[in-house]
Amino acid sequence: MSGEKTSNGRPVSVEEMSTHRSIDDLWLAVDGIVYDLSGFAPQHPGGVDVLLKHAGRDATAAYSEVHAPSLISASLPASCRIGVLNKSTTTTTTTTEERAPPRPATKRRRPGKASGAAKPPLSSILNAHDFRLAAQQSYTPKAWAFMTSAATDCLTMGRNSSTYDDIVLRPRVLRDVSAVDVGTTMLGHRISTPIFIAPTSMGRLFHPEGERELGRGAQRLGIPQCVSTSCSFPLPEVMDAVEEEAKAEKSKSADNGTNSNVPVPVFFQLYVNKDRRKSEDLLRLVRERGVKAIFLTIDAPVIGKREADERLKADESLELPMSGMRAKNDTKGGSLGRIMGHFIDASLTWDDIAWLRGAAPGLPIVLKGVQTAMDAVKAMEAGVEAIYITNHGGRSLDTAPATILVLLELQRCCPQIFDKMEVYVDGGITRGTDIFKALCLGAKAVGIGRGFLFALNYGREGIEHFVNILTDELQTTMQQCGITSLDQVHPGLLHTGAVDHLVPGAEEHPYAKWRPRGRL
Repeated sequence: MSGEKTSNGRPVSVEEMSTHRSIDDLWLAVDGIVYDLSGFAPQHPGGVDVLLKHAGRDATAAYSEVHAPSLISASLPASCRIGVLNKSTTTTTTTTEERAPPRPATKRRRPGKASGAAKPPLSSILNAHDFRLAAQQSYTPKAWAFMTSAATDCLTMGRNSSTYDDIVLRPRVLRDVSAVDVGTTMLGHRISTPIFIAPTSMGRLFHPEGERELGRGAQRLGIPQCVSTSCSFPLPEVMDAVEEEAKAEKSKSADNGTNSNVPVPVFFQLYVNKDRRKSEDLLRLVRERGVKAIFLTIDAPVIGKREADERLKADESLELPMSGMRAKNDTKGGSLGRIMGHFIDASLTWDDIAWLRGAAPGLPIVLKGVQTAMDAVKAMEAGVEAIYITNHGGRSLDTAPATILVLLELQRCCPQIFDKMEVYVDGGITRGTDIFKALCLGAKAVGIGRGFLFALNYGREGIEHFVNILTDELQTTMQQCGITSLDQVHPGLLHTGAVDHLVPGAEEHPYAKWRPRGRL
């Protein structure tokens, strides 16, 4: 093995680095640091080939697409650090990349889009649909497939959105609506608008800072972020970004002579690991870092079949830091969701809520994935603080009911639950009118997932613009319907006749009465 292993940060020229390109002598650079991976390469979980592909080169761009920034420095011993890449040598030295055969350019757009399509300026984005169109032009085919795919025929995903269109508003007039307040609370925490960032996976597919950037935007806006177990970053790195932004906002508030800065909560979405000890360790970290509630996912004991995601091969170097899962391709395809979900415990039951209470003492529990009145009642009886009506954006079980229909079912079959727990909902929300309708039917706040990933295309400025658009639409809807604060919303502002026939009235089928022989 050539080259002296030191940790003294000596300058390393591009020419020197480019001479170390074999399996037995493999150097590469990440974030300006040159590492000797000769000993590590045979054990690399993603295989040797991907390392050889970038051997002797600056691999920062490829590394950053799939790994958290701290992973390499935390995983390798200090002895593997050769020194600091002297980038100034690129002006006088022919680099490995220049000597290598040219690679075909990767088109960061959906297949079939015209070549050279540019992302429109943020100032031209007028609504949530515009953000989607811009993302369609910008994201890689695999990122687009992962984000927009849904279970099998995608019917539930479509109905999540279209059902809102069938609910009619009933405007009230001649009321003083000159001043409107859209603020509310979640689990006792004041938030600026009834929107939160729903937990989403693998944010680095869409922005180099992924969930960290979402957290920064959330702090600026005064809305909660719910961080997923399948986040691209370790939780401490997300919380570091959140806390830095919160400090900056507090300082800005002080400079402006205001005291309006209120800490914005961060929540954590938990997939329970088959190895409960790993989940318990994660929950200890969650508590240490000041997370304010646990959102326990209960609607995905197994991952749904998402065919658009299966059709495109996964990057097998992709790894999730909190779950430890690594992408791979198999005979079923390359679905990131399915492959990354192998760790999830499918044996989770109602009895395990007591386990979660013990593993995260003092933290409120939100059950994420309630889709029937029967389970809403069971959640109330279990004593959880809130339920979250969601079908995973249509990604788990196709032909499950649209989430707004579940809200109607709760109002019809178990209205008492709204007095005992907070209720949140997501799925298909793209307009302020959608938010208004959900609030009128009893939701305390709405979660949005894909919409924020589309907005992440523009970083935190895009996130702010996205929320400001929806909040402006919500304010306009409230004024047109004659109300000025969210404690004035009520079901009488809606006409739901077009969908009422889709809302069950009881647990049993209205006329098919046979029961299973097996015990449920």
